[in-house]
Amino acid sequence: MPVDRVLLAAPRGFCAGVEKAIKALAWMVRIFEPPVYCYHEIVHNQFVVDQFRRRGVVFVDDVAEVPPGAPLMLSAHGTAPEVAAAARARGGVVVDAVCPLVTKVHHEVKVRARKGYTVLYVGHHGHEEAAGTAAVAPEAVHLVETDADLDEMVSAIEPGTPVAFLAQTTLSHDDWTGLRDQAVERFPNLWLPGRSDLCFATTNRQRALKAIAGRSDAVVVVGSENSSNTVALQKVAAASGCPVVVRVNSADELPGHLTGVVGVTAGASAPEELVAAVVARLAPRQGVEEVHVTEEDEYFPPPPELRDLVRLLASVVSLGVAAPPSPPEPAGPDSDVAAADVLAALAG
Repeated sequence: MPVDRVLLAAPRGFCAGVEKAIKALAWMVRIFEPPVYCYHEIVHNQFVVDQFRRRGVVFVDDVAEVPPGAPLMLSAHGTAPEVAAAARARGGVVVDAVCPLVTKVHHEVKVRARKGYTVLYVGHHGHEEAAGTAAVAPEAVHLVETDADLDEMVSAIEPGTPVAFLAQTTLSHDDWTGLRDQAVERFPNLWLPGRSDLCFATTNRQRALKAIAGRSDAVVVVGSENSSNTVALQKVAAASGCPVVVRVNSADELPGHLTGVVGVTAGASAPEELVAAVVARLAPRQGVEEVHVTEEDEYFPPPPELRDLVRLLASVVSLGVAAPPSPPEPAGPDSDVAAADVLAALAG
């Protein structure tokens, strides 16, 4: 394909929450004999999920499928309280890899519901994060996705009822802003959090894409179709006026008709090695220009249950009660370990 130049958005790919979740599940794989179970996909990326499947991870959509006593990880998207309770009742080690930004929204839902608010939650029907958040206070939360949904809520909510406005973390910033403005018009006393619920990494990736989309003849978004933030990137590229927008899982799916300047980005759960393969397949004759809009240095530590488990294992080994895990591993997960390196080690 006669591609002249590639504009590479930065930041792109793995966010801090995905880094945390991948490293946490990798530790579970190292510590326990297979199978290790995971409730829902650990992150929404087929490449990542397949890597873990090859190492004996079994992904389930119902904790009842997990044998009693088996190790289980709860995915980064957040889990309904009753599901988490049912998981722990099965008697095995349960590690919750939920992103802290999702936990923040769960807390906001609890507080608003306790105070008698009706919560308008902007999210995608059927998405794990939306389902888990709504389950925090099902009697108070109403999922809205369109202006029509907001119109229905105007007639459904009794006058004088306090109303709060919260959101799925992975939405398109532009879509969220439009619905927020409409909600403010319909509910003049609407409560909004002091800081947007939208994930900073999702917003940063959308900003970076906007910086290159207008300069590109085509945009390639790397990521899986069930990834909400990946789909949001597709919308952002199209709304920015780029005439051709394609989403691919890997370089093998690149269409052959791309020409001129091609912008490339990746959803927050897409590994950098997939991006590198896409750029290599595009083979731009004039090289690659990386366009930076901001630097990210956020780090989310491992789940507390995993930290406790690793400390316990280290203590047992130091007392000579048991052999160390095989192969030997560092003392514990930390910010110097990259999820990309963890995935590469799993593949090896």
